[in-house]
Amino acid sequence: MKIDELFKVRDLVTIVTGGASGIGLACAQAMAANGAIVILFDIDAAGAQKAARDMAEAGGRVSAMMVDATDRAGLEAAMAGVSAAHGRIDVVFANAGISGGPGFLAMDGARNPAAAMESASPEVWERVLRVNILSVAATLAAAAPQMKKQGGGRIIVTSSVSATKTETHVATAYVASKGAVGQIVRQAALELAGYNINVNALAPGPTATNIAGGRLKDAAAQAGFGALAPMRRIAQPDDMQGAALFLASPASAFVTGVHIAVDGGLLLGRAD
Repeated sequence: MKIDELFKVRDLVTIVTGGASGIGLACAQAMAANGAIVILFDIDAAGAQKAARDMAEAGGRVSAMMVDATDRAGLEAAMAGVSAAHGRIDVVFANAGISGGPGFLAMDGARNPAAAMESASPEVWERVLRVNILSVAATLAAAAPQMKKQGGGRIIVTSSVSATKTETHVATAYVASKGAVGQIVRQAALELAGYNINVNALAPGPTATNIAGGRLKDAAAQAGFGALAPMRRIAQPDDMQGAALFLASPASAFVTGVHIAVDGGLLLGRAD
């Protein structure tokens, strides 16, 4: 098969939750630049509208809707609106997520009492689990009926390397949430495979996004986290685009239930 057919996403109706910035925006840009019809869902209405305008000015077919991914009824209504307007939903990027804050060790290896397990408030735990777990579950549940009806589709979840490893510099609530996301992806893939719906995940390592107030856009933080990976840097959102296109395209037709690590070798351990 020729590469332009293998990775063809032209005309695929694509929804991206948390699409106004970061990894969601990068995935949306990759899809739009290759001819997909992209709808950004984000609680940040102004940010999503600006992102949509920018991509439209570059020739993309992109629109935006103000959607809170933790509001299941609102999410289902928005998905139904897309289905009514376009007749189908081919690809959904379940990308919305938040940080849980720093981990129990600072970057210099010292203990951080403010981030100790006993210091994490119930409110922080509830918010992280609501956004990182329940919004993913709600997005899958909202997308599945239309994809079943039309005979298939692709769901790509933004997970994390934290789905399969413990962390010292990342909060326990975040790690727990991504562990749950890992199981949701595998369970959904198992349940939906018979409907020709592929469910997979991007598993980034530390990435320079707006999460945690843009903490990883800081040069010192990038240097600290980058030193942990064999490739000696953290990810930029654009680093996710190749894997995103693979998972959205015919190239991954027989791939489901997997996490693709985009982490500069972080999961391999430290090198030199």
